[in-house]
Amino acid sequence: MKILDDLIASLNGDAPTRHVQVGLFWTAVWSRGCGLASTTGPEEGRYGTRFVEDAGSLTTKSALELASLAYSESNLETGIGVAAINSLIEIDESHCVELNAGDLLIERGRDKNVALIGRFPFVPALREAAAHLSVLELRPQPDELRAEEARKIVPQADVVAITASTLVNHTLEGLLELCDDDSFVVVLGPTTPLSPVLFDHGVDALSGTRVVEPELALRYLGEGAIFKQAEGVRLLTMER
Repeated sequence: MKILDDLIASLNGDAPTRHVQVGLFWTAVWSRGCGLASTTGPEEGRYGTRFVEDAGSLTTKSALELASLAYSESNLETGIGVAAINSLIEIDESHCVELNAGDLLIERGRDKNVALIGRFPFVPALREAAAHLSVLELRPQPDELRAEEARKIVPQADVVAITASTLVNHTLEGLLELCDDDSFVVVLGPTTPLSPVLFDHGVDALSGTRVVEPELALRYLGEGAIFKQAEGVRLLTMER
């Protein structure tokens, strides 16, 4: 898990944890900043499945201690760990622009072969712009492909866009290894660490989120809002 190792090693110090929230769609950790990650529960939710071992005492731990949960075998704990990492990243906005991932992909993917790992609301517009669009999902809908098809689809794509939720389920590194050296690779979604560390792993652009009003954003996400309903956040894109 070299990406996680490098992200944690790049963090500038530690901070107390002010708040941890595992919402229906998004997990948040508020420490020096407020970091987000997708909430990915257990596959079946059966009795005996590992959930969050130290639930109820997470705010007694520092953000860096919580970051170690990113290595967990529990997806709920991993989400907390990735959110904690994001809460400690000091985003250099001088290297960012306010640009939505969908607009970036439509611009970069026009008349090209695009592979998108993850389901996003901009898919219809991207499908119109691209010469060919393949959408891969763990639970595919009729117009999508199974995630297992990545080994065949990703190496042939001119543009590859990967949901940062793959950092939570520990599949990001394997997907990046499939990308052709000449392809344009984007990691996107609120889980995305806006850190240049990912550029060292073959990523060309990061389209993520900065929480600018934590209390407001936490209220929305805690009340079950999907991301487009949330306030107190900004969409930022950082390119290599």
